[in-house]
Amino acid sequence: MTIVYIFIGLVIVFFLFQYLMVFKSRLKKGKPAPELSGNFKDAMRNNEKVLFYFFSPSCGACRTMTPIIKEYEQKNKNYFSIDLSKDFETARKFGIMATPSTVIVEKGTIKEFLLGPQSKAKLETIMA
Repeated sequence: MTIVYIFIGLVIVFFLFQYLMVFKSRLKKGKPAPELSGNFKDAMRNNEKVLFYFFSPSCGACRTMTPIIKEYEQKNKNYFSIDLSKDFETARKFGIMATPSTVIVEKGTIKEFLLGPQSKAKLETIMA
């Protein structure tokens, strides 16, 4: 019976952690974007919409979304895919807690902070 209680406790902790991540991501909307450098800074300076997609090579959900973002990235200079294993510093500045995460910045402010994989249609709607 003790094992059942431990299992239930672990499940509850897991769901609380998931809820906490979603709650924290919602709080980031409307906040100023962090100070970045290089191509990121140049794109944000133009006061256009900029999409930052954070992924990890070992993330299963990222494998479906990464090709979509890479396709957009080739067509648009304001799309950036950021591999956490290569650029953790940028992810830290945005407060990324899970992958895949998508952050939309417009006029220096975080407009959207999305957790999990997103559909191509949703990305097109957000970036329109």
